Amino acid sequence: MTSPIKAEDSGSTAVLDPELAATAENTAVKGVKQPEGRSPGQLMWQRFKRDRTGVVSACVVIFFFVVAACAPLISKVYGKDPYTLYGQENPELLDLFTMPAKPFGGIDGEFWFGVEPGLGRDVFTQLIYGIRTSLATALVATLLMTVLGVLIGLAGGYFGGKIDYWLGRMTDFFMALPSQLFFVAAMPVITTVFVAPDKETPTYVRTCAIIIVLSFLGWMSMARIVRGATLSLRDREFIEAARISGASPWRIIRKELLPNIVTPTLVQATLMLPSTILSIAFLSFVGVGYVEPTPDWGRMFSIGARIVEQDPYYMLFPGVAMVIFVVAFNLLGDSVRDAFDPKTGR
Repeated sequence: MTSPIKAEDSGSTAVLDPELAATAENTAVKGVKQPEGRSPGQLMWQRFKRDRTGVVSACVVIFFFVVAACAPLISKVYGKDPYTLYGQENPELLDLFTMPAKPFGGIDGEFWFGVEPGLGRDVFTQLIYGIRTSLATALVATLLMTVLGVLIGLAGGYFGGKIDYWLGRMTDFFMALPSQLFFVAAMPVITTVFVAPDKETPTYVRTCAIIIVLSFLGWMSMARIVRGATLSLRDREFIEAARISGASPWRIIRKELLPNIVTPTLVQATLMLPSTILSIAFLSFVGVGYVEPTPDWGRMFSIGARIVEQDPYYMLFPGVAMVIFVVAFNLLGDSVRDAFDPKTGR
């Protein structure tokens, strides 16, 4: 029988299990690497790479972001821009009814996606600049919605009591508002705060107004998710240990809670971005978002809806592009969620 002294000795492994010690020595001699542990981020990346749908969706989303970032360069190489009235410069592009004279909406080797009815602008450059406009606006709005939702959700979930009650009632109130109608009603009001009604509203003012309206009414779902995650964490042992050690509430929120809610926050943000793009397109479609001559998906849909019977091809490319982007981003959000938490399953 092995004595406790021998068992605690540094050579106890060899005494207790000589065969194991011999195997370890052979492994060390051969130079075989011992298995190493992987971090949660590495495990998530491994799960994500095995998801073909997620990888394809990520490639599609990256492609759209690259096109948006390189829109000026693409336009320069292509030799056209989204503002020049090519139909006015070359009357042969449009017929007597200001519709594209060539078949299929004017698609040819010079105008890859055809020309715009009425003014004769290039559809291809309008589309890539429209991607740029929509993505830039949606990214800023989604970032603000995420920040607001995280702050309100953390405050309500951690402090509880009256703070949680009133923040919850405020969240319920904003969720009960008819968001689409509020968007339409609030946009003219906000723009008149910055610009007089008899003057033309600059594009940057419209961009700021769209971001303010979307951020004001888009943080509630994020706040609900963050509050639920915070409630499940605030009574855990490591939070109690931080309280006992004398850490302030701000330090506990910043050092203990915030790093542990990154997963649900990131997943919800990836699902919020495509819905934000659709909201921006809706505002431009009804005439309170981006207006002429700013390239935008919603404005293109608005023009296409008026002339769809005469030229159905004008709406084809922006419609296909938006459907592909929204579907790809939603699938990417699902894949990211499954990679972070494989127990959810599809």
